[in-house]
Amino acid sequence: MEYTQKEIMAITAARAIHNDDIVFCGTGISMVAAMAAKHISAPDSMIFFETGAIDSQLQEVPLAVADSRVMYKTAMNGTLLDSFAFMQNRLTGKRVIGILGAAQIDRYGNLNSTVIGDYKKPAIRFSGSGGAADVASFVGKTIIFIQQQKRKFVEKLDYLTSPGWLTGTDKRTQVGLNDGGPWLVITNMGVMAFDGNSKEMYLKHCFPDVSPEDILSNMGFNIDVSRATPVPPPSPAELTVLRKQCDPQRLILG
Repeated sequence: MEYTQKEIMAITAARAIHNDDIVFCGTGISMVAAMAAKHISAPDSMIFFETGAIDSQLQEVPLAVADSRVMYKTAMNGTLLDSFAFMQNRLTGKRVIGILGAAQIDRYGNLNSTVIGDYKKPAIRFSGSGGAADVASFVGKTIIFIQQQKRKFVEKLDYLTSPGWLTGTDKRTQVGLNDGGPWLVITNMGVMAFDGNSKEMYLKHCFPDVSPEDILSNMGFNIDVSRATPVPPPSPAELTVLRKQCDPQRLILG
């Protein structure tokens, strides 16, 4: 079956989510990925949103975290405070996978979602952190969705919005953050991960018909590609779940 870039990105993220994982969702493709995981690989995973909906069942894909559909059959409909307290809870926080997006990312998974250019006179100003800095600082690990482009994979961020592995090795824990951090970076061309010692980004998987060289040519810095393996294409069963149960109206997938 044919599939789109968004579909393989969502399914790749869904495959990485397992039972007992707690998924903190933002708006967009992260919602579809979390819903797909509930149907494909992790029926007992839990989804929650910064607006306070905890353990959402998501019969229909919401258009935003404030959409009332995030509250469908929840275990609790709380507040922003409840959601962030749940995320930082010592018993549950390490099980939380935060799914984030950004305008820029560097080799250590640090993210910029604030400005392009000088902060005081930016070429582009975005909405900023929202809860992304908190998620990146406190959850057990994060998955990052971003387009594979040189202007997004940069040697130096224009602004540090959300901390990743900072400058690598154990720098994150040295400044008082937990030992979680960026786990996977999923693009429209493949999947990056981070070395266990240096914390530098490396190429983990290429999508079908994409080579490591294709990915490197769309990055602003070089990474290790020697460990890269191919990603199996979405199966007909996975695509059926995505299209019929998660986003039948193509609100997110387009």
